[in-house]
Amino acid sequence: MSSKIALITGGVGGIGSAICKSLAEDGLTVVANYTVPGSQNKWLDGMRLAGYADLAHVAHGDVADFNAMGEMVERIEADIGPIEVLINCAGITRDAQFRKMSKDQWDQVINVNLNSVFNVTRHVIDGMIDRGWGRIVNISSVNAQKGQFGQSNYSAAKAGMHGFTKALAQEVVKKGITVNSISPGYIGTEMVQAIKPEMLEMIVSQIPAGRLGKPEEIGKLVGYLVSEHAAFITGANIAINGGQHMF
Repeated sequence: MSSKIALITGGVGGIGSAICKSLAEDGLTVVANYTVPGSQNKWLDGMRLAGYADLAHVAHGDVADFNAMGEMVERIEADIGPIEVLINCAGITRDAQFRKMSKDQWDQVINVNLNSVFNVTRHVIDGMIDRGWGRIVNISSVNAQKGQFGQSNYSAAKAGMHGFTKALAQEVVKKGITVNSISPGYIGTEMVQAIKPEMLEMIVSQIPAGRLGKPEEIGKLVGYLVSEHAAFITGANIAINGGQHMF
């Protein structure tokens, strides 16, 4: 295929889907990673209805498993082509006050939200270096900067993405590869919209912009960062939270 190939972990989720559509609009071939069998069907239907069926692919694999990610990357590159753009978007929450948090809750979030960034990036970085071009965008969170009650695991994992981003950016910038992170605030995905109305109202009241973010706003920002127009941006974290947290 002539278009650049982008792998989006967690690509079938709310923000992941918006990123996939934005990149497809720009002519990239997108491969959405998913973990739960069957979750890819709705995504494929949505991409087909949006007119991107020819640019849309899926790849199954557990991002917390290093070897599984190696096998997934091999399949993608054998069947579709080299991965030139990587969006690390996979994430879960297992919220609890720290004194009540189990080791399993901690491990699950660290493995899926942070270790996954290593597990996938490690398998694509050599190819990007060899080709002399690549784009990596890590989807973090506003809570990586400000913290959040009951999310010591999530906040730690998302903050870890920033350190990874800054360090790797320095290693590969001279190879034509940029590495950046984005920190969304509360975005109007199906999951957020399902929050109890009174709780959602309280959340919105804390956002100076007076609304939730739109998934497509994240998608468009990712689209810019992976474009040639953003070639001089690397090691950066871009906040997109409606003014909820400024730093």
